[in-house]
Amino acid sequence: MTDPTTARPTPVLDPLPEILVAPVVRAALLEDLGHAGDLTTAATVPRDLTGSVALVARDAGVVAGLPAALLAWRLLDPGVETRVARPDGSPVAPGDEIAVVTGAVHTLLTGERVALNLLSHLSGVATATAGLVEAVAGTRASICCTRKTTPALRALEKAAVRAGGGANHRFGLDDAVLVKDNHLAFAGGIAPALAGIRARVGHLVKVEVEVDTLEQLREVVEIGVEPGLVDVVMLDNMGLEELAEAVAFVDRRCLLEASGRVTRETAGPIAETGVDLISAGWITHSAPILDVGLDHR
Repeated sequence: MTDPTTARPTPVLDPLPEILVAPVVRAALLEDLGHAGDLTTAATVPRDLTGSVALVARDAGVVAGLPAALLAWRLLDPGVETRVARPDGSPVAPGDEIAVVTGAVHTLLTGERVALNLLSHLSGVATATAGLVEAVAGTRASICCTRKTTPALRALEKAAVRAGGGANHRFGLDDAVLVKDNHLAFAGGIAPALAGIRARVGHLVKVEVEVDTLEQLREVVEIGVEPGLVDVVMLDNMGLEELAEAVAFVDRRCLLEASGRVTRETAGPIAETGVDLISAGWITHSAPILDVGLDHR
């Protein structure tokens, strides 16, 4: 099996504004420091000692979350100095240096765990995403995430998906309409649900409808796609033959998103059916971490 990080171009990424990242990092530091601060470091390390530490990859993967990790130290001491070797979106191999931080050793040790937790988790998200992106290479399909994110970490996890070469789905309940099976059940079906959307949703808001069967797809196309109301149809847990039939039927009249049972092994065959998007919740909620260590320099 090929390594998903091999020969992968580094994407150009706009960093998240610090105003979005700082509250998350500050909350993590407060959780770790508690009421008394870092007792171990205070008791064992001279207060005036300075030094350097390096963030070093232990596994192959893709870096994400580095600005948040470095912010953990800068919030503790704005005077720390950082040197970035591999920014977000960069592939790394075991032993690669990601960044070096220099400053008071008290600061370096106190911020270590928060920085590593953020960097390891978010780099794991980027690495999982990169694996799926590599699996669908050569097709028209894009890999996208979902709202199955860690509470309070959504912006960071979605940025990590972008670092891994994926695309973002909606960020919350307020930036797009996604009609799922429970909405249809309580609304009384596709027709009344779409009638409500037509009456209440502004023209700049994208609309997506989830369907479980080809019969539902045909109804959504007739009622919603042809009049220009529905932009995307999600094909939930359909087999490869059904996906191919759906692609042929829709014939590019709207975007088609496949979801359900997406793995590194299944992503390629799903993409080859011709769908436009493949969404996977596990790349944010269950991605293994990328092991990153902090080495004394």
